[in-house]
Amino acid sequence: MNQALLIVQFIIAVGLMSLILLQTSKGGLSAQAGGADFYRTKRGAEKIVFTLTVILAILFFLVTVTNAFIIT
Repeated sequence: MNQALLIVQFIIAVGLMSLILLQTSKGGLSAQAGGADFYRTKRGAEKIVFTLTVILAILFFLVTVTNAFIIT
């Protein structure tokens, strides 16, 4: 059981890193410091990548906590 959770955790981690690297770098703190005066919504593929990133982050957290409780 523990080995299966570790494998799932590794797969989720690789997917999460890939999705984070796919996201655009426009926005965030760099846009705030640069004085961007407009609000931009996510559309299309950008929204799908963002949503999948959030889902994988939540799954990664749940698998990690479950794995921690099983080990102890």
